[in-house]
Order: sequence, then structure tokens, then C-alpha cells
Amino acid sequence: MELLLLTDIVIIFGLAVTVLLIFHYLSLPSIVGLLLTGILAGPHSFGLVGAVHEVEMLAEIGVILLLFSIGIEFSFKKLIEIKKQVVVGGSLQVGLTIVAVFLISNLFGLSTADAVFIGFLIALSSTAIVLRLIQERAEVDTPHGKTGLGILLFQDVIIVPMILITPLLAGIKPNTIDSEVLTVFAKGISIVILILVASRWLMPWLLHQVVRTRSKELFLLSIVAICFAIAWLTASAGLSLALGAFIAGLIISESEYSHQALGNILPFRNVFTSFFFVSIGMLLDTSYLFNNLPIILVAAGGTLILKAVIASFAVMLMGMPLRCGILTGLSICQVGEFSFILSRTGVNHGLIANYYQLFLAVAVLTMAATPFIIAFAPRFADNFLQAPLPQKLKTGLWPLPEDNNLTKLEKHLTIIGFGLNGRNVAYAAKMSGIPYKIIELSSDIVRSEREKGEPIFYGDAIHKEVLQHADIEDARVVVVAINDPTATREIVETIRNLTEKAHLIVRTRYLTEMKPLYDLGANEVIPEEFETSVEIFSRVLANYLVPRDEIDKLAIHLRSDGYEMFRMLPGKSSLLSKIDLHLPDVEVAAIRIEENSPVVGNTLLNLELRKKHGVTVLAVRHDSQTFSNPEVDAPFCVDDILYVVGTPEKLADIRPLFKQDEKSDNTVS
Repeated sequence: MELLLLTDIVIIFGLAVTVLLIFHYLSLPSIVGLLLTGILAGPHSFGLVGAVHEVEMLAEIGVILLLFSIGIEFSFKKLIEIKKQVVVGGSLQVGLTIVAVFLISNLFGLSTADAVFIGFLIALSSTAIVLRLIQERAEVDTPHGKTGLGILLFQDVIIVPMILITPLLAGIKPNTIDSEVLTVFAKGISIVILILVASRWLMPWLLHQVVRTRSKELFLLSIVAICFAIAWLTASAGLSLALGAFIAGLIISESEYSHQALGNILPFRNVFTSFFFVSIGMLLDTSYLFNNLPIILVAAGGTLILKAVIASFAVMLMGMPLRCGILTGLSICQVGEFSFILSRTGVNHGLIANYYQLFLAVAVLTMAATPFIIAFAPRFADNFLQAPLPQKLKTGLWPLPEDNNLTKLEKHLTIIGFGLNGRNVAYAAKMSGIPYKIIELSSDIVRSEREKGEPIFYGDAIHKEVLQHADIEDARVVVVAINDPTATREIVETIRNLTEKAHLIVRTRYLTEMKPLYDLGANEVIPEEFETSVEIFSRVLANYLVPRDEIDKLAIHLRSDGYEMFRMLPGKSSLLSKIDLHLPDVEVAAIRIEENSPVVGNTLLNLELRKKHGVTVLAVRHDSQTFSNPEVDAPFCVDDILYVVGTPEKLADIRPLFKQDEKSDNTVS
């Protein structure tokens, strides 16, 4: 058995490498390539893999690690921020989908039990696929990314009552169901309380003890153990493994070791997640697919359209703009991996036995189409918004009441997006007395900030009416600081269509966004990637004693040419060549004067450190005050700190002078 599994793993990896290499040259999504790998290697095609059950077990590990890594990158604070999307958006999307599918299924003559159960299956979306794709596109923190994540988390929780209701649909007596519901509910509450207690007191202490050993192997094993232990606990309580893994990631995200944990987990996550997509492809019966292709295509297309429309409508009912609704709906319009688990439960109880292969084919096809749909979604949303639709529909069905305290401004600052960067800009403007207005898409943030007196209002800045409300034509400077790259480009284009005189500063995450934004009319584009590099480089140069004005000159040069020096690496900058870094043998050190040191009571004049020892005193710290030009006749005291410069050898020679006098030859004449 072990040799069979190893053989199958080698076959899967070899076939996956070949398929993904071809897909790379064709610029096709890797997820579709992995699904195709599973179809080719599965029992319904070439039958290259025999240990299908073992591959499915490896696939479950991939889902666990994927949700665990997402939980690490998230946090309890961010989860609380999207509670509305989880509870309201999730319940609306699931409930409306079940009702719609039930009504459609009844029209085709299905029984009530089968119609409701199919509604359960269709209502669930693929957490693994969607979150991986929006992570790759850096859209987790966008409005539609957060909304989609909230709905997906609700689906991961709602699958538990769906599984419990399934036997009831099949005709089993409800008394048994009631007892199971109470048992699972009690277990779930107990596990959640246990996890919260552990995250608050046990986990920080445990991780601290592990980190103190400085063992990379022990740290990695501890992180994996925490992940699988919590996933096992939640599964034991009747909840999903994936939900437990996500909670485990949230717990780790609250510690200072989250970044190290994520870095260790990512390689394993990518490998095991590949098994998940391969295992999904193995489920597809290719002979059934080709024999019933028209019906399957119609069913798959209908599922995608129905789910996209319902999810978009659910998002809009929460008051989100139409664009956010469309992007969210198109991202979660596929059938999910947990639907496979639920479908097996239904088949075991005699539900959808005649439609099982149709369901599998539709599920796999909708999953395979997801990467293309998500890539196409922004363009579709933009084109759809060009239609003559009511403005209220575009900007949100439930707009916040106008803030009458907002007065018309001129030559002011307009801030679009009130995340961390937007807040910092607003704070600086407030401290400098610069008038400003803020546009924000989150109604919760708008409400809370209005109460604090911020000049903020709700709206999607891709619409010119929203920008005009912020007096954009009279603004002197506009700062765009949002996380959605597609929306950023649209906002820049809209602003430039409304005004040419505003100085437009745009924050973006990636270098590839710079040229399109400049082409659209941005005056300055600040990529976070290179700004971090500039800051690190500045500190490195400062540590090499490069003059501050030279460092500032270099930073200005880097920014003025659009970070061209970084983009052209390896290369040489004419400015960089002027900086004198030829001080390799010079070091700055801080030396504390210990009690009974021969230096105590002496002065710079008496010590003659430069003349006798070849070192120079730059500053002296005494009683929490630093004197950059110390008096030559001021006596030194115990615990004074001297900042001295010299070669490493010279500094090593003088250190004994500042130690306790142990009757050595280190005396001061």
C-alpha cells in the first residue's frame, strides 16, 4: 500500500508539472491545470492513480493548511470588522439560493426533499478556490474581498446544520435529529470557549517557550500541531475541519510569531492544496460528461448565473454599491468543496441518487470556470455600470444620511479610503491645519468617524457624482489610498475627467500598477514595495555614517525618476557613486562607565583618548541627557555612556578602561 501511494504521488506530481508548464506558456490559471491533472489521472479517464482515497486524505490536509494560513493573515479584529458580512450577507445568500433552487427544482418535477437538498448543495461555494485566487490578486482587503470572505465563513458554519437536517429530509424521525442538534450545539459552544481561553493565556505562553529554544524544527512542529489539534477539536464537535483550521490561524495571528509561522507553513500549504484540486478533478466521470454534455453545460451555466445574481442581490441588500455586489457575486458563484461532503451524506440517505453524477460534473465545471470568471469580473462590472441604471442602485440601496456639517471647500485635500494610510494622511492634515474631506466605502467606518467629528461621507469614488459631492473640482490635492487595484485605476481616470488641476497622489501595492496609473493621469504613484526598500536603504546608509543630506538626496532621486534605479537593477546610479562609503574600518560604539572604573572622576582633557588611543568621543549621556559636544573638563560619573568612534581594534583596546578596576595594568595616567 505504501509503495502504491508513493507511486501515485510521483505520477500526480509528474503529470501536474507537465500540465502546469503547458498552462504557464498558454497563460492559463494553475488551478484549472490541477483540476485537469486530476481528470486525466483519475479512475474515470486513464486510471493512473489507484489510491484515490489516500489522495483525498492529502487533499483534506491541503484545505486545512490553506484555511490556517488565511487565518494567520487575518485577525480577530478584521473578523469583527466583517461581522455584518458574515451574519447578514451569509444568511441572505444561503437562504435566497436555497429558495430559488427549490422553486426551480420543483418546476422540473423533483421531490420536495431532493429540491431542498439540491438547494443546500448549490448554496455552498468554494472557500479554497476563491480565497486562493483573491490572495493571488491581493484583493483580500478590498470591499468585495471582505464581503466574499464573510459569506464563505458563514457557509462553512451553516454546513453543520445542513448535514443534521439531511436525515430529516430523508424521512428519519425528528426526535433523533433534535438530540443530535443539542449535542452538537453543546459541543460547539464548549470547543469555542476552550479555544478562546487557550488563545488568550495558553498559546502565547506555549509559543514563547518554544521560541526560547531557537529550534526551527520545534517551532514548525508546534505550529502544525496547533493547527491540526484545533481542526480536530472542531471536527469532533461536528463543525468543519476547515473552520477549525481558520480559527487556529486567527489564534496564531494574534501573536508576535505569526509572520514566522506563515513563512514556515506556505510551502506545505502549496503542495497539499495542489492535492485538493487534483482530487476534485478525479471525481469527474468523463464518459458521463461527454454523453450528457449539453445538459451539463446548461446546468453549470445556470448555476453560475443564478448564484452570481443572488449573491450580488444579497450584497446590495446590505447597502453595498452595485460594483461590489457584482464582484462578490461573480467570485462565489461556483459550487463548493464542502458540497461534495454534503452530497455523500445525501446519497447515503437516498437523496439525489439519480442526479449525483450530474451534480459532480456541474460542480467541477463551475470550479474550473472560477479563475476565468474572477479575472473577467472587473471588466464586466465596469461595462455593466455604464448602463443607464438608477444612481441609488449604483452607489448603494441604503445610503447614509447626509452630514450637514460638511461645508463646501476650495483648495482642500480629498482623501479616498480611510484605512491606515488614509488615517495617517488625515491626521497629518489636521495637525497642519489643511482642510480635507474623506470618501469611504464602509458605512460602519463612516458612522464611527462622523461621531468623532471627521469630515467623512459614504460613497464609491468610481462614480463621478460621489467625487463631485467631495468638491473634487476645487481640490488642490487628492490622495487615493484603497486596496482595490482595479477600482484605483477607475477612480484616477474619473478624477482626471473631472479636473486637471488637482495634484493626484495614488498609493498602490505593486510596481506593475505604476505605469497604468501614470498613463491615466496620476501625478505621483507611491508603491509600497519600493517605499519599504527606500526606508531600509536609508537606514543602512545611516549606519554606514553617510551624511543625512546625502541620504535625503538619494531618496529624492529614487522617487523622482519613478524608482527607476530599483527597477533597473543590477545597475549603477550616478548619484549613488558620489556617496562616500569608504569607511569600512570605522565603527561607532556605546560604552558604559562601570563602578570603580579608573575613568570615574576623570575628564576628556585628562584621558586624551584621541591622542593616546586613537578614538574620538562624539557624545556623552549623563542622567538621561545626551550632550553631543561634551565639555572637556566635565568629570565622568558611574553609568555615564560614552559614544565613541574608531577602528574596531582601537575600541577593543580602550574598553578595559571603563570596566571595574581589578588591579590590572589598565590605569589612567
